[in-house]
Amino acid sequence: MAAAALLVGLGNPGPEYALTRHNVGFWALDRISQAHRIPVRTSRHHSLMGSGSIGGRRVVLVKPQTYMNLSGKAVAALLRAEGLGPESLIVLHDDMDIFLGRVKLSTTGGDAGHNGIGSIIETLGTEEFRRLRIGLGRPPGDVEGADWVLAPFLESEREPIEEAVAMAAERAVALVCEEARGGA
Repeated sequence: MAAAALLVGLGNPGPEYALTRHNVGFWALDRISQAHRIPVRTSRHHSLMGSGSIGGRRVVLVKPQTYMNLSGKAVAALLRAEGLGPESLIVLHDDMDIFLGRVKLSTTGGDAGHNGIGSIIETLGTEEFRRLRIGLGRPPGDVEGADWVLAPFLESEREPIEEAVAMAAERAVALVCEEARGGA
């Protein structure tokens, strides 16, 4: 049987960030939590977390509460606590370098300027972990990237981002199920 999977949705804690672009990783994790009835309410290791089973594989769902720039602290603590390595990690997060509404799976690579991913890479000492990157698209020319990701979506962006969040959640679940069957 495959080792447990650690599914981490990146975002910033607090109601002021709940509807921002930077929190789509939290949104995707919430979809997984609801679909598989795994509440994410336990506060441990600088995170809200919950554990359960998907496709016969034990999973730990995680929403770091460290703020984006320190996500690695929470991820490393949970991997240690669970006795897992980076190969068990799937991170769901926003990405300005991908068109709005698209989702891309990456298994290695740098942080591309994403501070949460940069923190995880630095803390773990490796770039080799899976990421489901949820496309935001680039900000308009007069808007700084940090301002863009910390702003809510426009009404015209709601449908494509909801579809992308659903797609990212489905892909994360598919990865977990494939590994539970011994496919990865």
